Amino acid sequence: MIAIVDDDQSVRDGMVDLMTAMGFDVEAFGHAEHFLRSSRLDRTSFLITDMRMPGINGLELHDRLVKSGKRIPTVVITAYPTEPERTRALHAGVICYLAKPVDENTLVDCIKSSLGARTDRRQP
Repeated sequence: MIAIVDDDQSVRDGMVDLMTAMGFDVEAFGHAEHFLRSSRLDRTSFLITDMRMPGINGLELHDRLVKSGKRIPTVVITAYPTEPERTRALHAGVICYLAKPVDENTLVDCIKSSLGARTDRRQP
């Protein structure tokens, strides 16, 4: 299941449509707090989150998940990319840091790369 966390309804809708078209089970959340309280959290295998949201931002969400032992591959998207923020996100273990509007092909490559790497690690 792919979780999408973004306070912008149009971004959430677009991401849900794209992920659904790719055949993924998708759940969208308007705030990080909603995702963290969700019964779907334990079923989440991939996370796409906005960087700047009210309350918990995307990188804080990723950090909280890691600290709680949930290592969910995460893509952070942002309308206001900065190099220091990108460096911080990638250093924290985020797999991709993408500027809005997100290029669909780049996002798909991030997902495929992550899922492929996870599959490769399971093989002897």
